[in-house]
Amino acid sequence: SDLSVDVPGRGKVLVDIGYGGTFYAFLSAKQLGLDVCASKTRELVEAASAVTEAVKKQFKPHHPESEDLAFLYGTILTDGKDAFSEEPTSNICVFADEQVDRSPTGSGVTARIALQYHKGLIQLNQTRTFRSSITGSLFTGKAVKASGLFGDHNAVVVEVSGEAYYTGTATFTVEEEDQLKYGFFFK
Repeated sequence: SDLSVDVPGRGKVLVDIGYGGTFYAFLSAKQLGLDVCASKTRELVEAASAVTEAVKKQFKPHHPESEDLAFLYGTILTDGKDAFSEEPTSNICVFADEQVDRSPTGSGVTARIALQYHKGLIQLNQTRTFRSSITGSLFTGKAVKASGLFGDHNAVVVEVSGEAYYTGTATFTVEEEDQLKYGFFFK
């Protein structure tokens, strides 16, 4: 937590790195002169992407079980309201190739709850509500069990709830004559 990162064109900011299935950098949009709920989405995406790139150059995450998971997936800009409250807290998750999650992000909420618990801002079983600043969709999250160390990291079990909807279906067909029916590897 509180990692000082120099973001080109934006100056030094303090970020927290959290893991909830993937690693994210977290910071209040205010540190970048933005409002996570009122600024234009393009401005938020550009700022979050700049933070992601700066963090990648200045910090290498470590995953205690798999180096394949030791990478920063994106940045979540928040409204800065991390202390426990009954009021929802808003964020935008910018990940991969400047994609924006339509929800508060399950892995992001997991990581954000873990960070809030780690910093003493929430207690076990205090339910927080998280809002996507872009779509308004809501998730809830709570730390349900402190699980001690996971490698060199303090860990907590987090429960996240929200709604999801089907967006499509796919059917895959394998023909017996297809020489690549079992797939192939790239090296």
